[in-house]
Amino acid sequence: MGDKGSSGAVRIGPRRARSRRASFGVVAVAYALALVAGVVSGAVDDSSPYLAVAAGMFAGTVVIFVFSRAVNNTSMFDAYWSLAPPVVAVSLVIAAEPGVPGARQALVLAVVLLWAVRLTANWARGWPGLDHEDWRYVEMRTNGHPYWVQSFFGLHLVPTIEVYLGCLPLVPALARGTEPLGPLDGLAMLVGLAAVTVELVADEQLRRFNRTKAAGDICADGLWSWSRHPNYFGELCFWWSLFLFGVAAAPGYWWTVVGAISITVMFAAASIPMIERRSAERRPAWAEYARRTPVLVPRPPRRP
Repeated sequence: MGDKGSSGAVRIGPRRARSRRASFGVVAVAYALALVAGVVSGAVDDSSPYLAVAAGMFAGTVVIFVFSRAVNNTSMFDAYWSLAPPVVAVSLVIAAEPGVPGARQALVLAVVLLWAVRLTANWARGWPGLDHEDWRYVEMRTNGHPYWVQSFFGLHLVPTIEVYLGCLPLVPALARGTEPLGPLDGLAMLVGLAAVTVELVADEQLRRFNRTKAAGDICADGLWSWSRHPNYFGELCFWWSLFLFGVAAAPGYWWTVVGAISITVMFAAASIPMIERRSAERRPAWAEYARRTPVLVPRPPRRP
């Protein structure tokens, strides 16, 4: 999750070939129905914005899971990572206290929408269609465990929980009144814009590399010479910027840091190690690249 367009996709099993246009049509219908289910479920009980957001995100996830089973492709869910936060943000502003939106709400919405548009566009540009599936999901299909259980709980529900936790700071940042902006808002804005920029540059550099690479080659130029996963670094910075906006609006909501911490742990303990293992197996020069290049936080590379 969170790396749309940067991971490989492989063809799996015999399935009816679909054009990219038809595949996007299926995805559009699935997400439109997920949006309707989410809005309806979230409106059932508006006593707490946290409960409303949780109910809406869970309902939407169930709809997408049903579609992913129908088309036999868990990559149906990949766009959820970048589409859920802007829906949550806009919903919170619509349901906010009188006087909202204010300056802070405008800044938060700008960061969330810029991040979502860029990440979704990157996914769309690199997505081959529904006759391909992410290699990580393909591996899980062959591990001997019931795949639908792994798909629902591990590949749909867990990412939904992560996104939900990451969106917790949006409640104080967007649903409250119009408290004056402060230095922390400025820092949050800078971190958010830097996050989007780093992701954009890293993914474009990777896309150019992939056009001409040979088997076993490593993208080690530009930002990729400063970090083995600069796109992930940018992604994490985005979620930390949301936390900064939340505590800027209401310091008492410091506990919403659980979202940024949870997503950071997920990348550090699951996503990055999985990709690192695959890269070490497929790229002979990976050990040397890893020796001179930090895993996540960018810094100048070590000398040979």
